[in-house]
Amino acid sequence: MTFEGELSDLYQQVILDHSKHPRNAGSLDSANRRAVGHNPLCGDQIVLMLEVKDGVIADVKFQSSGCAISVASASLMSEAIKGKTVQEAELMFRKFHEMLTGACDTSSLGKLSALSGTREFPMRVKCATLAWHTLEAALNNPNQTVTTESDA
Repeated sequence: MTFEGELSDLYQQVILDHSKHPRNAGSLDSANRRAVGHNPLCGDQIVLMLEVKDGVIADVKFQSSGCAISVASASLMSEAIKGKTVQEAELMFRKFHEMLTGACDTSSLGKLSALSGTREFPMRVKCATLAWHTLEAALNNPNQTVTTESDA
């Protein structure tokens, strides 16, 4: 097996693990930021709840339904942003988005790089970025609903 094949297998395992056993799934009573996201083409939905204290994401929970990539992305994102400042999370969003458009080195994103292969499938990019766009909404426009379709 080639290195690329091994890496692809590892990425698939990470995505499957996070989709079957999502981290930080559930409800967050102490949330002071919240947003809802919807991907009408795939049917993915997410409710993202954040507890932000003194500019730091102290806790994060999400409730989602959808494809494996959407759920895995939400799970991976929740792990990556917990304990980060709002500014660090916003930078992470930009890097993640750049990764999926092919303009970012994936080495700086750790486990999030597992989703880099979705850039080869434009319809799946929306699945992978839904949680991230919902995060951006929760941080900047709490209680907003976001969608992956601009005209929806």
